[in-house]
Amino acid sequence: MMTAKRITDEVALWNAFRGGDHDAFTLIYRSYVNLLYNYSTSITQDRELIKDCLHDLFVELWKNHQNLGETTSIRYYLMASIKRKLVRHLETQQRQTLHHEGYYVENPDFVGSHENRLVAFEEEQKFNHVLSESFRFLTKRQREALSLKFFHDMDTDQISNKMNINPQSVYNLIFGALKTLKQHIGAEQIAFA
Repeated sequence: MMTAKRITDEVALWNAFRGGDHDAFTLIYRSYVNLLYNYSTSITQDRELIKDCLHDLFVELWKNHQNLGETTSIRYYLMASIKRKLVRHLETQQRQTLHHEGYYVENPDFVGSHENRLVAFEEEQKFNHVLSESFRFLTKRQREALSLKFFHDMDTDQISNKMNINPQSVYNLIFGALKTLKQHIGAEQIAFA
């Protein structure tokens, strides 16, 4: 049973913390973090989740210290807070797991067999080969413009400055290159089919 002095000390410590006393906050953290960690292991064995929730709890406590209510038991206040936080996280994880499991049950093709993945990989390899072969039909300037646009993420003005040409010429180079690639890739894709 708590003595009146102990209750007064806890009330005073909590009120000092609520008033913005960083030393009071530090004392609360040091006094209760291990107890809260041990208590949390009775709720879940996920040690990383416990650490994350404890961290979040103390960050939120400090951020909201001015808006917190009074308490006569810091221990029970913190235990209730960490329990709520852990339960919310666990419920969210469970909902996500059920959602993902439901998705795979409803969409069995999503996972795909090893054979399907192998066929998709081979098709991608063929397409990449056709694409790289198609680049030989482009001029050096067209390849440079495409590279700057799609691999270096430059806009038309940047390409214009880099290549020392006007923006309209950049448009013409890129449009012409894409047209050539589309024609060549289309013809090659038909040959593969």
